[in-house]
Amino acid sequence: MRDVFLGSERLAQGALTRGQLRWNYESIFPDVYQPKAAVPSLRPRTVGAWLWSGRHDVVAGRAASALHGALWVDAATPIELIGRRGRPPSGIVVRNERIDPDEIIVVNGMPATCPARTALDLARHLPRDAAMQHLDALARATGVSAKDALSLAGRYPRARGLRRAEVALDLMDGGAQSPKETWLRLVLIDAGFPRPRTQIRVSDGFNTAFLDLGWDEPMIGMDYDGDQHQFDRERYVHDIGRNELVRREGWLDLHVVAEHSRRFIVHRAAEAFARRGYPLILRPGS
Repeated sequence: MRDVFLGSERLAQGALTRGQLRWNYESIFPDVYQPKAAVPSLRPRTVGAWLWSGRHDVVAGRAASALHGALWVDAATPIELIGRRGRPPSGIVVRNERIDPDEIIVVNGMPATCPARTALDLARHLPRDAAMQHLDALARATGVSAKDALSLAGRYPRARGLRRAEVALDLMDGGAQSPKETWLRLVLIDAGFPRPRTQIRVSDGFNTAFLDLGWDEPMIGMDYDGDQHQFDRERYVHDIGRNELVRREGWLDLHVVAEHSRRFIVHRAAEAFARRGYPLILRPGS
């Protein structure tokens, strides 16, 4: 990321004049610049935050998860650092926390929390639902497990948010392929359904389909259909054959779209369980 730099360093090196810096570059953090024509994205902001720290702090949280390949991290998300430099500017969060050397790895030339420490921090510092979207994406990208993250928690028995972290990490599932799939799984778990399995393989021996989530014994699956299922003609045609395969193999597959409310989703799933001979007693208010 050579396009992100400390203005004071470039000026001292004679690589830029003050006029060139003013006219061709914009400040994203104090003394941190990028070309004015650059498209806003998470990576330069992450590099910029690390440069702002004096190249001392460790990239953590959501920015670290993105460095590890996790998707669904918004470009405008605050860049979290573990360090000691005070008074961070808007867009940077600095946490003065203990971190052991074996919890730090170098990614693209920057120190970042390892996947297990990243997972622990996400689970400690974010509300459950927000944490789950990032935890699922991190698990999918790296294979990190709840056991990996919780093994580090024992090092910090007085750290803030450990109880919350235990709840979120227990729910982490790398099978979710989108934030909406994570959301759907949590809706069902919170309503009192048995915990569903993700990415269920359905095959007739020749063709194969995967259900987003579901339950094996009653053979009930659920899929979240995003806009691409409706507006991508090739995907639409593929889904016709895919859905026929799932039905032939005995699965009852419920499709969820953005317009469906929580109450409607829970009602349809409960009705499906009852039809399959598995009536459930759900939590009040579900």
